[in-house]
Amino acid sequence: MPAHDTVALTAALTTALSKVIDPEIRKPITELKMVRSIEIREGAGKTTAVIGIDLTTSGCPMRDTIVDRVKTAARTVAGVDEILVELGAMDAAQREELRVMLRGSATPVIPFTQPGNLTKIYAIGSGKGGVGKSTVTANLAAAMAQQGIKVGVIDADIYGFSIPRLLGVASQPTRVDSMLLPPIAHEVKVVSIGMFVPSGQPVVWRGPMLHRALEQFLTDVYWGDLDVLLLDLPPGTGDIAISVAQLLPNSEILTVTTPQAAAAEVAERSGSIALQTNQGLVGVVENMAWLEQEDGTRLEIFGSGGGQSVSDSLSKLTGTDVPLLGQIPLDINLREAGDDGVPVVLSAPDSPAARALSNVALSLTQRERGLSGMRLNISPV
Repeated sequence: MPAHDTVALTAALTTALSKVIDPEIRKPITELKMVRSIEIREGAGKTTAVIGIDLTTSGCPMRDTIVDRVKTAARTVAGVDEILVELGAMDAAQREELRVMLRGSATPVIPFTQPGNLTKIYAIGSGKGGVGKSTVTANLAAAMAQQGIKVGVIDADIYGFSIPRLLGVASQPTRVDSMLLPPIAHEVKVVSIGMFVPSGQPVVWRGPMLHRALEQFLTDVYWGDLDVLLLDLPPGTGDIAISVAQLLPNSEILTVTTPQAAAAEVAERSGSIALQTNQGLVGVVENMAWLEQEDGTRLEIFGSGGGQSVSDSLSKLTGTDVPLLGQIPLDINLREAGDDGVPVVLSAPDSPAARALSNVALSLTQRERGLSGMRLNISPV
């Protein structure tokens, strides 16, 4: 084959590979400098492209996916009869270069507090346990992702983590030295302490360790450019709630309650922490609002009015509008979907609970990302 043909084929393959997206980092493998080499070989009447790929780690769990994507892209190049992929792994210097390129700095920082970051951050909390806060978080995330929103979830309920099961995540983050690539489920990036402890083992930590765990989730995990970050908080107003306010002062609180008066009173106290931490209150979600009967009537098992009561109370307390964003009915589909690891907004999108949750997600994603702190590339003349 003439040299100029080889050059042309190599260029065409490079262009094709630039469309291959790393399944964890979600950037082109050419941009990540994972393409080590492209060699064109002639023999036995055919043209073979030998493509060298350096994985981020030798034990990369997505190696087969990457190989498949590379071969699929290379097959689109006319003139190539066979594709061989030779895998290697980045060395320490390459991984360091990758980390700096992704983070923008050699020193880990919380990306969501940097100037120019437009990620909306919603801390989803409740006054007490058992109100379905984690279920709401998982379904909001899945619904947002289905809308095309880039979303991540931090399971900040260190003692009572449940997000991995609710989203069907069984894998651990991929470690690239000191950087973690979060697992992705239903197009949602997820991290939880449950990914690091053996099944059935409790987490027995005190305040400083809880703070450090949350800080590492924010600094060590590569989140990429998220539109929305959701944090599933533990119940109450303890260490994690305070740490979220300190580490993410631009976060807003979404309060989950049930219709029951006792739950609503506790939820009001949970939401009112915003007055002390200077966080915004984005709204209230009432879970387990009613059970729809076959004849169309509603059985209010836990009473009624709790969500609106919390909304009214927090609006009066803060002097701002804290709306009731939605009422989620009791729905067996919701429970079954959580057990199966497929959120109900995906598994049964037409169910009453799914529709209500999707509407809440839509109301949150339609809120514009602010420009506060963003540097604009303009100068006076």
